[in-house]
Amino acid sequence: MPGTLFVVATPIGNLADVSGRGLDTLRKASFIACEDTRRSRALLSHYGISKETVSLPAFAERQRAAGILERLRAGEDCALITDAGSPGVSDPGEALISAAIESGIRVTPIPGASAAIAALTVSGLPSGRFHFLGFLPRKKSDRAKLLAEVEPLPSTLVLYEAPQRLVDCLKDLLAALGPRRSCVARELTKVHEEFVRGTLAELVERYEGAKVLGEIVVVLEGRTGSARWSEEEVRSALEEGLGRGEPLKALSKELARRSGWSAQALYRLGLSPSRR
Repeated sequence: MPGTLFVVATPIGNLADVSGRGLDTLRKASFIACEDTRRSRALLSHYGISKETVSLPAFAERQRAAGILERLRAGEDCALITDAGSPGVSDPGEALISAAIESGIRVTPIPGASAAIAALTVSGLPSGRFHFLGFLPRKKSDRAKLLAEVEPLPSTLVLYEAPQRLVDCLKDLLAALGPRRSCVARELTKVHEEFVRGTLAELVERYEGAKVLGEIVVVLEGRTGSARWSEEEVRSALEEGLGRGEPLKALSKELARRSGWSAQALYRLGLSPSRR
């Protein structure tokens, strides 16, 4: 009889944020599959868990999943964990979980901490509906395409970002989505936990030139306000502003506050040869 793949959420910072069921599962599993065995050792050692661990990093997940599946088919139980949070959510695990399901292996979640949910609940923004973006694409054109897709959504947006890319990320969000209310959650559950709330423009100013460290979640409001202006209305407003001698970049940002269009889209329209 095949074993079970247990998908176990681990703490996102504070080691106390692990469930009793999660610890019990780690103790009873035949072996533990880890994103990085060295990182997982801190959690396992803290709770006195001595168990065989195997590495399942993102760059080799598909190749190494085969060996784990073989052991599951042979009747062993595997506890899957990542460095922090829920496996498969912007972390390794998705490929193994899908392969296990296709192989008829039982997959059971052991829920727990989630950085995205933790940040959303204290952001001060609507939490009834939200859209999780994970990490934005690194390639600028792909990032712009994704932001254009989510720009009309009324639901709150949640994403992850690396500290060295935070300012560039905030600038891209501001250009694509306008000056929305936002929250930067940093080092959740850790000693230096920090929440900075304000418009995207204010957050850019806050972090420009600052040394930023730690894991980061960005939460920002969805599209709000009155109905989106038609393209004809936008072009007319652009023509009027440019006719007064206003710089296109500044005009695009100003109109973004009122039109429901992103500053980036307005700027492109202003450059368009079809502008009257």
